This record gives sequence, structure tokens and C-alpha cells, in this order.
Amino acid sequence: MESKLIIIGAGLSGLTTAYFLSKQGFKDFLVLEGRDAVGGRILTKNSIDFGATWFQNHHTELNHLLSELELEKFPQYDAGKSVLVYNTMAPAHYFESSGAPTAFRMVDGSQSLPKKLASFFESKIHFDQKVQAIHKIGKKVAIKTDEKTYWAEKVICTLPPKLAYCLDFEPKLAESLTSVMTSTHTWMSNAIKIGMMFATPFWREKGFSGTVIGQVGPVIELYDHCDHKNTSYALMGFVNEGLRDVSAKQRKERILSYLENFLGKEIHEHTSYEEKDWSVDRMSSCENLKSVYMSPQYGNPIFERWHLDGHLLFSGTEASPRYGGYLDGAVYSGKRAARQLLAEIQGQRL
Repeated sequence: MESKLIIIGAGLSGLTTAYFLSKQGFKDFLVLEGRDAVGGRILTKNSIDFGATWFQNHHTELNHLLSELELEKFPQYDAGKSVLVYNTMAPAHYFESSGAPTAFRMVDGSQSLPKKLASFFESKIHFDQKVQAIHKIGKKVAIKTDEKTYWAEKVICTLPPKLAYCLDFEPKLAESLTSVMTSTHTWMSNAIKIGMMFATPFWREKGFSGTVIGQVGPVIELYDHCDHKNTSYALMGFVNEGLRDVSAKQRKERILSYLENFLGKEIHEHTSYEEKDWSVDRMSSCENLKSVYMSPQYGNPIFERWHLDGHLLFSGTEASPRYGGYLDGAVYSGKRAARQLLAEIQGQRL
């Protein structure tokens, strides 16, 4: 299997690169994806976003892309009383938002974006191809998966830097690069998300927004996650990492008991309950997991350069100097990689 360019990863960054290359008439590429579906850390399951979810108006790269693809957005619901839990010894604080939309979600879920991007070049995406090694051999690069070997002149790797570091590179990458790769936090890698479906939006009926915020309880963030038509009713949020060490049954019991205090006994009447622990997803996380409570640093300038003697470029939300760790950062990095690839090819022709 040979192509001029191989993109590793069918997440938002890799698909954005492929999309913009296609728009410019560049078709000589393949996309390798270790999963059996596109999206990466964008995961919509049963109408619930277990990965990337929200964005704002100042995320212009993402908003422009959504408009171009004719994908719609809608504001995050926040009408009614929200709950802020300071500590276990003090009563919860109830407040209401200003009414101005602070965040948006995608109609039909976040995964509608990668699915739409992939629809323009579906035949070029090879699924279930877990890359193991990237070897420069002569003027070509061999990309070895657990099933096949692919050949390319250029490679754009969109894996999170920590995961990319675990690949077998020949020749070895410079220490100045690997030290940055190993110290760059993987966005979403330590998150546990839950999603619950209900027959009715009981919290709205009781005058609550569905928002519960606090660092001391089993759930550190919870939000209304109903669909844009208000025909599917859900709550979605982030679980305290301290519950990772208890059984799934205990975790669920503690979560529901905690939320009952603020939203009512109806929390137990869910029609479905699911969780996603990204730390055990080996396509998104690795064993040397480290929680980051301060804003991580993304977009190191070293990711702007070609490596492996000019054959390898890194992309992805962690590589973006603009809104790294956000959907917008992934789009920005993907577009930048496409421009760099085209510039490199044009330079070779001159």
C-alpha cells in the first residue's frame, strides 16, 4: 500500500487535513485509523457526547468549518437554578445564569462533524490499522501497522504526542522532540464521563438547569444534555477521578446518591446509564497517566517543524498553538498541516 501522503489518525485534526487537501485537488493520500470508526476523542453514543462536546463563538476555525459543511449548532441549555457545591460541610449555592449562551453543541452530536468530513473521502480511510512503527528507508517512509506495511513520501501523525512517542521510530527522534512529546498532556486522557437518559426532563420541570458543579463530590460537573428538538432527555457530566478505584456498581451508586441531593429522587428513574473512562482507552491514553488540574501547555513550536529528515509532521489539538485542547485547536492544527504539506510539495517542484 503506497501513497504520497499518509495521515495517521481519523480524528478531527487528521480528517480536517484530508478535507482541505481534497479541496485543493490533492488526492494522493490515505488515512490510517486504529479504531473501527472516525472521530477519535469525539464520541457520540446514543445521542450523548462522551468526548468533545462544547465550543464557543470565539472558536472561529471550528465555526467556519461547521458553516461550510452546513452543520448546525444550538446553545447549551442553562435556564433555571444551577448548583455550586463548595465543600461537604457547607450548603450548596444555587444560582442562575445571565441568559446569554456561553457554549454551543452540535445538532445530532459532535460525531456528526467527523462523519461529515469523512464522507468526502471514505474510500481513503483504512480502519483497524494500529500503527506500530514509522521507519525512514531511503527517500520513503514505511508505516507499519499490526496488519500491513504502508509506504509514503510524507507522514502527518495526529496521535496525541505521548502516544506517538510509544511508536518505534527509525531513525530515532531527537531528544529535544521526545522530551516535549512525553511532557505534553493528552487532552481527555484522565476524564471519566457519564451519560443518563430519562423519559422526561424532570430537572427542567422542577426549575433546574441540570448544572451541578463542585470538586468535592462524586460528580465534578453535570449538564443538561437534551437534544436540540427536546425529544431526547439526558444529563451528562464528568466523574471525580477518585472513583476510578471503586467498582462500577459502587461508582454508580455514589453518583446517583450524590445527585439525588440536588436534583431529586427522579435521578434514579433513568432509562439508561453509561460511562466512558478515557484513561483505559489505549487509543487515547497511556499507562503513565497524570492528572492535570492547571491549564496544560499546548502548541509547542517544535510541532511546527518537519521531522525524520523532512518526512514527518505532527498535528492534533495538542500541537495547536491556538486553543489547544479544544475542537477549534484540532481544526486549526489540521488546516495548518494541510498548508504545510502543500507548501512542501510545491517547494520540491520548484
